[in-house]
Amino acid sequence: MRGRVDKCSPPILMIQSRQSEDVLNKETILEKVSEYQIFQYFCSHFEEPNKKFKSDLREDNSPTVSITQYRGRLWYKDFGCPEHSFDCFSYIGFKYNLNFYDTLRHIDSNFSLGLSASSSMRKPVRKLEKEIREKTPAKIKVRTRGWTQEDLDYWSQFGIPKEVLIIFDVLPITHYWINEQRFSCPSISYRYRFDCGYKIYRPLEKEFKWASNVDSQCLQGFRLLPRRYKTVYITSSLKDVMCLRVLGFPSFALQSEMLMPSKETISETKERFEEVIVLYDNDFDKKRNAGQEMAEKICREYNLTNLIIPSYYRAKDISDLVRDHGLDTAKDVITRKSNRSKEISREDSQCET
Repeated sequence: MRGRVDKCSPPILMIQSRQSEDVLNKETILEKVSEYQIFQYFCSHFEEPNKKFKSDLREDNSPTVSITQYRGRLWYKDFGCPEHSFDCFSYIGFKYNLNFYDTLRHIDSNFSLGLSASSSMRKPVRKLEKEIREKTPAKIKVRTRGWTQEDLDYWSQFGIPKEVLIIFDVLPITHYWINEQRFSCPSISYRYRFDCGYKIYRPLEKEFKWASNVDSQCLQGFRLLPRRYKTVYITSSLKDVMCLRVLGFPSFALQSEMLMPSKETISETKERFEEVIVLYDNDFDKKRNAGQEMAEKICREYNLTNLIIPSYYRAKDISDLVRDHGLDTAKDVITRKSNRSKEISREDSQCET
C-alpha cells in the first residue's frame, strides 16, 4: 500500500550535505577539535608540546623544532629555519600546498566534522584539550666586538655599509647566551636588536644560523620608516630592508616570510604611504615557490601590489640581486617592476569596474 510505513523497519538516516560553507572557518573548527589535536594528527614527528623534534618540512639533521604555547595559541617554531613559524592552519597550508579555504576543508574532511558543503559527519569527534604551560621567552645575552675587515667585506657584497648597519642596530659578536647556556661564534656572527629582544645571525654556518627570542609581531625596520612617503615595501628580511634603504626605498619586514601581517599593521601602513608593495623572495630554483605563494596571499587579502624579481636574474631576493648584479641594476629593476606592477593593478581595477 502506498504511503504505508512498516513500524518494524529501522529508521533511515538521511545525511545531507551543506549548501553553504558559511560555518567553515577557524572558529567553528576549533569548537570541535583543538589545535593540539590538529598538530598531533598532521605533524608526524610531534610527540608533546615544548619537546624538540626534527622538522618534517625540510631536511633536518638534529631536533630544531618545537610546538609551544604562545599568547594562548599553539605555534610550530623551527629554530633552524625561522621562516617556518606557523599556527596549525598555516602549517597545514604550507605542508600540503593548500590555500586557506582548502586548508579548512582538509581539516574538516580528515576529522569528519561535517562543516563543508561537500562533507558530512560520519562519526562524532571528541574535542581533546590539553593543558599546556606557556613558555616564557628565552633570555638572550651577547658579547659584542669591534668591526673587522671580514665583517665589512661580507656586508659590502650586498651594498650595505657600516653606517647603515649601525642605524639598524646590527653589531658583530663573539659569544651569545641562551638562558645562561654559552655559545661561541667560530665564524662572523651578528646580533640584531629590537625593542622586544635579540636575533642572532650566523651567515656562514649551515646549522643553527639563527637564534631568536623576538616576538612574531615585532616588525623589522618599521620604526625607522619616514612618517609619510609615496611608496613603502614589505620585504623578507632585515638584510633586504637595509639593501632597500641603500637603494633609497623605505621598507620593513615581518619576522618570517610565512607570517600574515596584521590588519592593524596594514591599516597604519596604508595611512602613512600612498602605495604598499610586497617584495618577497622568488624561490625560482625550488619545487615550491613559497615566497611568491605568500606574497600573492598577502596581496589578495589586503589588495596590495606584488613585485617579483625576474627569474632570469637568478636572484631570489633583493640582497642577492645587489650582490650578483650591482646596486644600479637592482635599483633599475625595482623602479621598472614597481611601475609595471602598478600599471597592471590599475588595469585589473578598471576591468573589474
